Amino acid sequence: MSRTVHCSKLNKDAEGLDTPPYPGELGQKIFDNVSKEAWQLWLKQQTMLINEYRLSVINPEHRQFLETEMEKFFFGEGSTMPEGFTPET
Repeated sequence: MSRTVHCSKLNKDAEGLDTPPYPGELGQKIFDNVSKEAWQLWLKQQTMLINEYRLSVINPEHRQFLETEMEKFFFGEGSTMPEGFTPET
């Protein structure tokens, strides 16, 4: 059975996530306030950040960077785009 949340990213009511997607307090906040649709947008953003900045998810500094960007993406001014990045058309 699906649940509905008021998505903080999309500013609309939408289907919520099935489980917290990230550990800890941030994961619970995302679970409570982010839709599945917005989570998919984050996964694309995260992939772009990992590729453009050549991040390694086993590096603690890189994981912290991604966590900060995730929080900004959902609850702040939005995730940063790499300098000079141009999306594929």
